[in-house]
Amino acid sequence: MSPPILSQRAARALGSLRPLQRLAGTPPRQHRHYGAAAGIQTTEAPPVASRPEQAMPRPQLNIWQQAYRPQYYSAIAEIMKLRETYEKDRFIFVKGPKMARLLRGLGASGGDLEALPSVGDRLYRDPTLPFRKTRNGRFCFDFDTQTLRRLEFQPFVLSAEEGFKRHDSGQTRSFDEVEDVLQLNTAFQALCLFKAMIFHGIPIRQRPNFDYSVNHWICTLFSLRTLTTPQLRGEPALEGVHMDGVDHTMTTLLATDNMRSDSAVTFMHDVKEVTGIQLDEANAGLIQGRAQHVDFLDTLLVADYERKHSVSTVYAEDPSRDAHRDMLVFFTRKPVTKDHISSSVDSVVPHKGMPMEIPLFVPGRQQ
Repeated sequence: MSPPILSQRAARALGSLRPLQRLAGTPPRQHRHYGAAAGIQTTEAPPVASRPEQAMPRPQLNIWQQAYRPQYYSAIAEIMKLRETYEKDRFIFVKGPKMARLLRGLGASGGDLEALPSVGDRLYRDPTLPFRKTRNGRFCFDFDTQTLRRLEFQPFVLSAEEGFKRHDSGQTRSFDEVEDVLQLNTAFQALCLFKAMIFHGIPIRQRPNFDYSVNHWICTLFSLRTLTTPQLRGEPALEGVHMDGVDHTMTTLLATDNMRSDSAVTFMHDVKEVTGIQLDEANAGLIQGRAQHVDFLDTLLVADYERKHSVSTVYAEDPSRDAHRDMLVFFTRKPVTKDHISSSVDSVVPHKGMPMEIPLFVPGRQQ
């Protein structure tokens, strides 16, 4: 497959890149290549993972323990209304204050909500985008066992055939792993529960080479910081109009600093739009919606194979200072078949080094 041709905007952005340094004040981390232990060969640099914390076990979110709290039922009712909108429009946007109320209703603690914006301070370099710092982790929404669990490390690959045209399309990439500080946070876990309640049971356009016969879904989570500096322009979606190669994409804002108010607007495009073109080249008649993550926990959920999307540039309010935008991105899809490009990196084995498993709830299922 020949490499995709970069637009002038993308070429300019890549041409201005310089290697990023580890965040100031961040302690060095233990290098732990889980993929190598599993016999996975990759040309990418090994991921970096902090040693799992040895502190006392943290309380995890148990949705069934919320049954006697009135706020729980209010949250469920609101989520079911949002689900109706998602089924009709194929995307929803939830403002941060409402999302915070829903997460508390599902059992997220106030302390964990307050801690969530700081996870972007623990990110590491991205293997192909020097204006980005990244961690990722894999999870399984298992509706047979009604649990969400952490899966073992696997490299990541996304191809042009899946609707993603960029200079690194088709490359196998390895990322620094999501740590316990995020996956054991009850607000993060409540975000996962929220997503499960929205997408479970929604009929969708099916992608080729996905196994829709099984009752579980793979979620690849990215914790991202997009940086704009005096020497570097941050592009949340350098690839332009695209799909994420999954069934359901959810994006949640954690924090921004020095970001201009016209930055990082997300546009939803009809699937007929040309993949890989930049936003300023897009057909206005094919734009089907827009959203802008401004406040903590602003959240967008999109049916990925039914809506393409693009995101505008991160601009600095004060051009002499660095600006950043921290996001959680949840890619959720069915497991792939043997003919898919990700078939060799689609394990459902639980993570032994950093395990996590919590109960799920979806309407119509009993404990």
